[in-house]
Amino acid sequence: MVRIFRQYIPIPFLVLGLVEFLLLVSSVYSGTRLGNFFGDPGIAQVSVLPLWARALMFALVVLLAQMSMGLYQRRFRFGLAGMILRIGISLAVTAVALTLLYYIVPDLLLDRGVLAFSLLTAALLLVLTRFLFVRSMNQGQLKRRILVLGAGENAAQISRQLRRRADQQGFVIAGHVHVRGEHDVVDEALVIRPEVTLLTLTKELHVDEIVVAVGERRRKSFPVHDLLDCKLSGVDVIDLLGFFERETGKLKLDILSPSWMIFSDGFNQSKSLNAQKRIFDIIVSLLLLGLAWPFMLLVAIAIKMEGWGRGAVFYRQIRVGQHWQLFNVYKFRSMREDAEKGGKAQWAKKNDDRVTRVGAFIRKTRLDELPQIFNVLKGNMSFVGPRPERPEFVTQLSEQIPYFAERHRVKPGITGWAQICYPYGASEKDSLEKLQFDLYYIKNYSLFLDLVIILQTAHSVIAGKGGR
Repeated sequence: MVRIFRQYIPIPFLVLGLVEFLLLVSSVYSGTRLGNFFGDPGIAQVSVLPLWARALMFALVVLLAQMSMGLYQRRFRFGLAGMILRIGISLAVTAVALTLLYYIVPDLLLDRGVLAFSLLTAALLLVLTRFLFVRSMNQGQLKRRILVLGAGENAAQISRQLRRRADQQGFVIAGHVHVRGEHDVVDEALVIRPEVTLLTLTKELHVDEIVVAVGERRRKSFPVHDLLDCKLSGVDVIDLLGFFERETGKLKLDILSPSWMIFSDGFNQSKSLNAQKRIFDIIVSLLLLGLAWPFMLLVAIAIKMEGWGRGAVFYRQIRVGQHWQLFNVYKFRSMREDAEKGGKAQWAKKNDDRVTRVGAFIRKTRLDELPQIFNVLKGNMSFVGPRPERPEFVTQLSEQIPYFAERHRVKPGITGWAQICYPYGASEKDSLEKLQFDLYYIKNYSLFLDLVIILQTAHSVIAGKGGR
């Protein structure tokens, strides 16, 4: 794996993105030739910008559209048919986005015939490339081979937590090395009791990386010198928590320790980074407001019509923000006005009978969250961050879940890493799971990650995930 903007990107996916980018650029040239062949010379001679510049913009828009469809997720859980469908949708989104872009920047224009041929060529090339990529991944040709040091309870978490095929897209386990003094709980068929050095074993098994999953490292039997020998011989060595962080995009609370958080990289809250995030928030919020205001108007009218003119359109509720400061969050009202009789806070439930018909739709499509744009512009929230919780729940969860209070080190967000990685949370268990993703976001924050989350949110909305 390589790390770009603090994010772990598997080399196969990085190569896939680069190959697809080059194919998309070439599809514009092919589309231009086809347009000329069929008697449509296009606008290549009229445009100020050269064809290569317009081809690069075409490729960039397609890649962003594919990202918004979840086509670059490491743990994609859809088959070939689902992948073809998403490629088709991403190209349709590309056509709409380019039409708007050409209206704003005419110099980027590709003739309609050239654009159509380019999209058709791109569709064929993308489907073929994805078919070959998925086939190679399923056959293990592009996967890293890992050797797990330890066969005890900690080591067993790898198979438990990453038990699905989609969760193991990037690696294959070569085996678990038994460590003296540790009780083995993994499948005996996977346990290795080597009679050679650890370095020799890695060479015999063609191992790319060692994952240290020993429960107690202070034992005399812990192979410090063997690990050092492997590390200095070019074999990557990573601890279990770092492995889970990289493979799952979350920090596992059951093995997380304060010392690991103190000495690990990340958790950067510098003034310059906060200033960059604030500028990013304002720009994205204003752009979204410019695009979303007609939908917001329609939602307001629908809420009023459902209530026969009675009832409030907007809903205000006290939430906990950065540094535990309280603020009012704005949302479109999606529940009955008497949803919390007696003033007692309640978790939202699946098929909650307090939700109105309009409310069910705007919750599913996340339209109820749009008024929070004003929270972002006021500075109470960020566009991306942990979801803001109610004070009653924060007090309760902080007492029961370790590190829960740390999520308030940053501004809450309209969308977030936990929202795209985990379904709607409405219980203590769900809050614990989502906290692990929130801590990953706080540790590895970058503007690049914010952009990825925004694009993935579009995929979640289209797929109908996360709303309740």
